[in-house]
Amino acid sequence: MKLAQTLIKAGPEHRKFLRQIFVSVDITAPLYWWKEMDTYKVATVANSTSTMHKLTSKPITIDCFETDDMNSDLIYYSLPEYAGGLAENDIGMLSDFMIEQLEFLRQKYLETKDKRYWKELVRWLPNGWLQTRTWTANYETIRAICSSGQRRFHKLNEWSGHDDPSKNNFIKWARELPYAQYLIFDDENIPFQIEK
Repeated sequence: MKLAQTLIKAGPEHRKFLRQIFVSVDITAPLYWWKEMDTYKVATVANSTSTMHKLTSKPITIDCFETDDMNSDLIYYSLPEYAGGLAENDIGMLSDFMIEQLEFLRQKYLETKDKRYWKELVRWLPNGWLQTRTWTANYETIRAICSSGQRRFHKLNEWSGHDDPSKNNFIKWARELPYAQYLIFDDENIPFQIEK
């Protein structure tokens, strides 16, 4: 471990061994998160449960979307009956309407096989849509993602859990990788101790 940490501190050309520690994981996250993750293309591979092929395979419900920290009080409603916001236990009429429309398009595509319905479904799919991908990378790439200048303190909860550290997020997951505190988060200066 002392040698590993010395090589890490010597820079990317010396810590090549991190590129040989492979990680493969299934991640379910909203499309807006995947758009950011897609900026990390060096030494990564992602295989999704394809939106193009699987989108119509099950009914579209609220469970298909990321709603963990949704706050309907922040949404502007032009109709007078919603001027005061929505009831706390109600995801909202706007969400219900959107889901009804998406489900209508899905059903029409299944009935008719008319690709125009499928195209509209894809076109109007919100960024909160949850997609599962099997993601493969290595410790060097994960180290870059988790660096303090990148995603470690990101404002999206899905990256850093800044609003609610108890929820699953990428940084929390990365910290659970074997020897992550010494090989990925070594800048936090945690002394190495041999595990018994």
